Amino acid sequence: MPASITLPPTFREHLDASPDALIGLWSCAGSQIITEIVASSGCDWVLVDTEHSPLGLESTLAQLYAMSAYAATPVVRVPYGDTVVIKQVLDLGAQNLLVPMVDSAEQAQRIVEATRYPSAGVRGVGAALARSSRWNRVGEYLANAGDTISLTVQIESVRAVEAIDEILAVDGIDAVFIGPADLAASAGHLGNPADAEVQRLVEHVIERAQDAGMPVGVNAFVPADAQRYIDMGVDFVAVGADVALLARSTEAVVQQFRSHDATGSPAGERASY
Repeated sequence: MPASITLPPTFREHLDASPDALIGLWSCAGSQIITEIVASSGCDWVLVDTEHSPLGLESTLAQLYAMSAYAATPVVRVPYGDTVVIKQVLDLGAQNLLVPMVDSAEQAQRIVEATRYPSAGVRGVGAALARSSRWNRVGEYLANAGDTISLTVQIESVRAVEAIDEILAVDGIDAVFIGPADLAASAGHLGNPADAEVQRLVEHVIERAQDAGMPVGVNAFVPADAQRYIDMGVDFVAVGADVALLARSTEAVVQQFRSHDATGSPAGERASY
């Protein structure tokens, strides 16, 4: 008798089941060891980022394997909303996709179609060859594949904010995720996502998503910002990235010993014996 496998719940299912905001971390370093450390931290979800990292298909698969023993939900951010790239990442077994730079309802609709088999979409059929169906060990995968996939689109431009109601109305989108850094650049405030205009845009998207009953998340590496968004009722938040956390913590420990010696005395001062 063939093996029978049931796939894990999707990110949307976790969002629907949680009364609290899901806390996430980014994995950008390209190391499955670091990804495993991140995934076993107790966070709710991990963004495996192929947009701003050295990850390709093989290394993305390695990240999925590294996370598979832990409860954190992997969300793979593809580099862009290309039909072929989405097909390949889905076939790797990624169930939860985040697509960046979605600016219009028309673009969002094409992305939804890229995640669906015909006649609902244009995803190429290779399930028997792919980890997505566990090589046809997931019963009725072709018929039910859409139910095993969660799609989040990223709102990170003024144009996207202006079209937010139309984007939210696209059937097949499960959540929206706001990127304040790119949104700031789009609004003419490069490097300053804390600008008041940018924050008004962020809050507008949150309010519109909440009114539409759509789960909404925000990227917020500043703890006070993350807490403020959680207090606003967002459904998920990304609070740090592996590379940034490593950079800041290594700087801090070096600085500690630049200013103090190993005994705790200020640098340059040594006890005489």
